[in-house]
Amino acid sequence: MVHTFTALGQYLAADVNSGAVHVLDKLSYDLLSAVEGPLEEAVPLQVAERLPQYEIQELEEAWQELRALQEQGLLFTGDEYVDVERAMDLPRQAVVKALCLHVSHDCNLRCRYCFASTGDFGTGRRMTMEPETAKRAIDWVVAKSGKRHNIEVDFFGGEPLMAMDTVKATVDYARSLEEKYDKEFRFTITTNGVLLNDETIDYINREMSNVVLSLDGRPPVNDYMRPAVNGKGSYEVIVPKFQKLVAGRGTKDYYVRGTFTRRNLDFSQDVMHLASLGFRHVSVEPASGPLDDPYAIKEEDLPLVEAEYEKLAGELIGRQDINFFHFNVDLAQGPCVIKRLRGCGAGCEYVAITPDGDIYPCHQFVGKEEYRMGNVYQSDFDMDISGRFAQQNIYTRPACRQCWARFYCSGGCSASNLLVNGDITKSNEVACQMERKRLECAIALSAIAAGMGNTERNNTVCNECEECQ
Repeated sequence: MVHTFTALGQYLAADVNSGAVHVLDKLSYDLLSAVEGPLEEAVPLQVAERLPQYEIQELEEAWQELRALQEQGLLFTGDEYVDVERAMDLPRQAVVKALCLHVSHDCNLRCRYCFASTGDFGTGRRMTMEPETAKRAIDWVVAKSGKRHNIEVDFFGGEPLMAMDTVKATVDYARSLEEKYDKEFRFTITTNGVLLNDETIDYINREMSNVVLSLDGRPPVNDYMRPAVNGKGSYEVIVPKFQKLVAGRGTKDYYVRGTFTRRNLDFSQDVMHLASLGFRHVSVEPASGPLDDPYAIKEEDLPLVEAEYEKLAGELIGRQDINFFHFNVDLAQGPCVIKRLRGCGAGCEYVAITPDGDIYPCHQFVGKEEYRMGNVYQSDFDMDISGRFAQQNIYTRPACRQCWARFYCSGGCSASNLLVNGDITKSNEVACQMERKRLECAIALSAIAAGMGNTERNNTVCNECEECQ
């Protein structure tokens, strides 16, 4: 498969299986777009007839240049990972490497699009996690992580700052186990910022490897979508706190993370507003939900959304002061093949744990009893559910098998699929179309930044990189 496309004034071609990306001139682009499979020795007559605007000699010259790329294994390459059984077996070798620890099923905001039902995940029970449950969760992941050295723990909610005592107790306990079990814990916290103060900011910047700060953009957008319990907006309360936290992080990671909905399809303005506040690392993502969700992006919104992504990409050309998460793509290296095949690892490498110790495949499955996998106070762990998730990859999801973006997105999100289609294996096509457009913009931005002609991705299968350890 070869995907040809234009973005930001660039003529581009992505060879799906090799990962090679080519920046083309108009002639080569038109020529490559006119063929459907591997290039023959000479330009076929029917191809030349489709391109009457070009002389046959110039077509032949361009054809031979493209043929040279094909012979180098950079165009129309075969898929060496298409063996479905092998693809299905890869995730089964994984160990649990990450927890989403729901230290709070309560929240001090009432966000209108909240997938967690404003904090209680649809359970009707607002609660926080006891330190003993958190310690049980740490013991559980240590036991399930095998020989893996690095373990990720994300403090999540609801609003995790409402359970800060549990957060601190968990960090202390996990650190006490590192030397004994040859582990290194890396902590992340996701917060709406309302309860931030100087003490908490100092603690987060000292102990958290990453922090996700929830803010939707311009004041009217944020305050409508993210009101407090009393109905008042949150922007003026949280922005100064976020700025202070970010100023104290040094080189440590953070993201300001927003959500755009059908109400603000001009979301590029929100991204640029966040940059104007001094936030370099920004992620603004589309709301997702069932067909009757008034805020979720719908199929009829896609032309506007796609145009907005291209507008945003154009705004970011040459900008060093903003790193937009969805436009990050490493064309030369990228993740190793195993990660590209199996995606996020929900349900097998990564799980969520609720305040009462229940285990779910990820935070977006919490509250769906049919996906409950066990409890940290019990020894049982539902391997049937885990196995279903382990089998989800770009070859077992029918729509992914024919998608040019499959090695970049790694099969998409099981929770999004379930939410929209009622089936974790059936792709959410609206989300897929947005992902494909983001990737086109990301590839074009990389091409412009590098001033490149061609680049080839490393297709190694590794067990040695930091993420694998």
